[in-house]
Amino acid sequence: MRSISLRVKISLYLFIVLSAVAVLFTLVFVEHREEELQSEISRHVTQISDVIIASTRNAMLVNERDIAGKIIEDIGKQKGIERVRVINKDGTIIHSNRTSEVGYSVEQQDEPCVQCHKTSTPLKQVSDDKRWKVIEMPGGHRVLGTMQAIRNEPSCSSASCHEHSASQSVLGIVDVAYSLDEIDQSRRTHTIHVIGMAAGFILIFATSIGVLLQRFIYVPLKDMDSGANEVAAGRLDQSIPVRSNDEFGRVAASFNHMTEALKASRSEMQDMLHTLESKVTERTRELLAAKAEVAQGEKLASIGVLASGIAHELNNPLTGVLTFTSLMRKKAADGSEDAADLDLVIRETKRCASIIRRLLDFAREKVPVKGFFNLNLVIEDTVRFVERPASLQQIEITTALDPALPQVWGDADLIKQVILNLLVNAQQAIEGKGSIKVASRLYPGMASDKPGVDNLPMVEISVTDTGCGIPPANLERIFEPFFTSKEVGKGTGLGLSVSYGIVKAHGGKINVESVVGEGTTFHVLLPITSPFDETESQAAESTP
Repeated sequence: MRSISLRVKISLYLFIVLSAVAVLFTLVFVEHREEELQSEISRHVTQISDVIIASTRNAMLVNERDIAGKIIEDIGKQKGIERVRVINKDGTIIHSNRTSEVGYSVEQQDEPCVQCHKTSTPLKQVSDDKRWKVIEMPGGHRVLGTMQAIRNEPSCSSASCHEHSASQSVLGIVDVAYSLDEIDQSRRTHTIHVIGMAAGFILIFATSIGVLLQRFIYVPLKDMDSGANEVAAGRLDQSIPVRSNDEFGRVAASFNHMTEALKASRSEMQDMLHTLESKVTERTRELLAAKAEVAQGEKLASIGVLASGIAHELNNPLTGVLTFTSLMRKKAADGSEDAADLDLVIRETKRCASIIRRLLDFAREKVPVKGFFNLNLVIEDTVRFVERPASLQQIEITTALDPALPQVWGDADLIKQVILNLLVNAQQAIEGKGSIKVASRLYPGMASDKPGVDNLPMVEISVTDTGCGIPPANLERIFEPFFTSKEVGKGTGLGLSVSYGIVKAHGGKINVESVVGEGTTFHVLLPITSPFDETESQAAESTP
């Protein structure tokens, strides 16, 4: 079922209300107008009765009945007068404009005698509003009948012709009936006029209201309806007109703002989707590369296990070579050519044994064990491990270690891994000839996370290279897992991430400074004592 529109509802309600008001107004106006006309005619007919009494008074005093009858007949010929007659106290009609009625008697229950003879005792005085009454005639038309008592005045009772005593107060009545046909016709005419005026008023008012509703309500509602349909269809470029500064205008402006916000949100969402797609593609590519790196790492791990086994196998013959060479050196004379050759063999054999021992140390998986250690020795040991392959690439590694550096609490092997990762990254960042500098020094201190605890004493390790540098866009991401700017096969993106985790686990910090084309410096800050109360707990465990 089709719903009724707002325009039809308002028009129907207005028509019903205005019609009811118009009908009520018409009824009240016609009734009020009829009452005014009847009141005016009653006063007019009463005046006629008074005129008849005054006009016939002299004729009655001199007993000239014919003159009185003539006066009544002439008055009865006036327009609108239906009946004029004089009735004596006994109810006999003595004068009338209708000659056939003269001599007939009027009953007390007939009009107009019933007004005074409602009770057994006739009324001596009748108020003005009861002296007239509207009477329905047999012919179907209405008349207004009025009565006026003829009083027995002293001049009348003392006249020679008068046949009534002075004690009689009322001699008779003058009965006048006035036709209301003109009033009825006027009432009908006024009713038609009022109905026409009401219909015209309803038409004008309804038209005006319709125009106002069309301009101020229907048009804005239609604009918002079309705008809502456009938004529902996904078309956000079309705005609805703001036609005024009222509530509808503010709603239209708010709707346009909402459309603009939706348009901007959709644009941002599309941009985010495009960005997300590109990021997903990039991450997928990185994951595939990382997967390849992990596979390569697994291969390297297998090679590491194999190298560890080979190192063990090489260590035994090297021990034998070193032993027999040392025995032969003892037999050779000092300063001889054989002694010099044997010293060279012993020195190189020890160097090979040292390389194999360091290879075993790095390949061996160890459980983290923390304690105080000499940081400078850890740095020197790690530098010696990588300086030989670095020299083959024409890269010089130098150290600037603070001899007064105190011992540091932590896991020496994990810190050695951090330094090794930084040295390997620095070596890979240098293309051709270059240099790497490793330095250590006391650091003023870093604020503690615990309230009421003073700044923690720390040491700083800096690794500076003369490589290609890191772009500013990558500086905030270099510690993310699997992030690397190296070519496939040259890195997994895990070295710096693992180093970052090791330094954080020791309660320290790691940051970087880099200039593209000039080089990079990594700063590692390590607390001298543990910020996690590890030294106290382990000291308590060691106390008997």
